[in-house]
Amino acid sequence: MAQQNFVWGTGRRKSSVARVRIRPGTGEILVNSKPYKVFFPDVGHQAEVEAPMNATETRSAYDVFINVRGGGITGQSGACALGIARALHTDRPDLDERLRDGQFLTRDGRMKERKKYGQRGARRGFQFSKR
Repeated sequence: MAQQNFVWGTGRRKSSVARVRIRPGTGEILVNSKPYKVFFPDVGHQAEVEAPMNATETRSAYDVFINVRGGGITGQSGACALGIARALHTDRPDLDERLRDGQFLTRDGRMKERKKYGQRGARRGFQFSKR
């Protein structure tokens, strides 16, 4: 098998992690070996995955291969978008301004808050009974 020249990018959102590889190609996007429109049936999630490439007008210039794990569908689509943006930025630093203007290189740091001891949830305590 011939050696492929891939550019890697890692995206994270909530508890999802996406490992993204891009190479010059025809615009094919595969997520976990499936077309991204099959993996993300919702149009909003599809648009989020495509957004970094559409903003930089590189949609048909690269083939994208993504392995994503953890979290839910929204976190996974956000992780894919960040991974694609980082890989594009590594391959073509001249796209930096467009990617930053669209906030595609900004990681969303919001995570689920942990449950605290002595409470029912992260913030919710146990129900108080006066009698």
